[in-house]
Amino acid sequence: MVMKKLEKLKKDYDEIEIPSELEGLVKDSIRQAKSAQKKPRRAKKWSLASAAAAAIFVGSINVSPAWAQSMSSIPGLGAIVEVFTVQKVAIDEETYQANLTTPAIEGLENSELQNSLNEKYIEENKVLLEQFEQEIAGMKEIGEGHLGIDTGYEVITDTEQLLSIARYEVEIGGSSSMTMKYDTVDKENSVLITLPSLFKDDQYIDVISLYIADEMKRQMAVDEEISYFTSDDITSGFSAIKPDQKFYITPTNKLVIAFDEYEVAAGYMGVVTFEIPTNILKDLLVSDRYIN
Repeated sequence: MVMKKLEKLKKDYDEIEIPSELEGLVKDSIRQAKSAQKKPRRAKKWSLASAAAAAIFVGSINVSPAWAQSMSSIPGLGAIVEVFTVQKVAIDEETYQANLTTPAIEGLENSELQNSLNEKYIEENKVLLEQFEQEIAGMKEIGEGHLGIDTGYEVITDTEQLLSIARYEVEIGGSSSMTMKYDTVDKENSVLITLPSLFKDDQYIDVISLYIADEMKRQMAVDEEISYFTSDDITSGFSAIKPDQKFYITPTNKLVIAFDEYEVAAGYMGVVTFEIPTNILKDLLVSDRYIN
């Protein structure tokens, strides 16, 4: 039922026509200020929020796909790629709370890539919601338990060339944990960028791993509040990144390697990231198109 409502809402919104007067006004404004830079997006605070009502479905479209399609036809502007909230699900039942927000992408020339990403985002939250409902059903049977889940997203990078989206999941039960997922897209070529695709071969694994290991030690030496799991301290400590380690690219074209909570550090450190200096990567990169 929820998915049918979502599909109808999205279809109805996609078909909204842009008034000719508004379209003309916007085009005139763009012609007068083609060099204006897009304002930076405000970062979303990553915390578990209480839902306003029990089991409600809200479709919230922040950017009109019809408007984006209309603007993409203006000479010199090219395709407009936008990220918007396509679905929100909230549950608030005494000791059980859920707040799930699903993003969607509009405007990629590669419709197959766009559809696969959007379907992935919807499926991720669908699975989480089903798991949440199963868990609270079990808790209700024994008459006790507390459980909360919060999902959402943030657009980290949105330049003419690149789009990096972070999706987070916060789960609160006996303890809390946060996991992150990232996608980075070349908007100009409608290509999903992977970590291995940035490099000529797998030498990047050792180079990045060595830098991160040294950076962990450097940070701990200057700040006793910082605590990483290093191979010097424990056998299961950090030794190397995965070939497909989580990453994103910043608006200034820097590579950032990311680790989930508890993955390489104590829980109070939260999600851990390391910006990798480009000078140690430049000889390993396929090109400087994305990282420079």
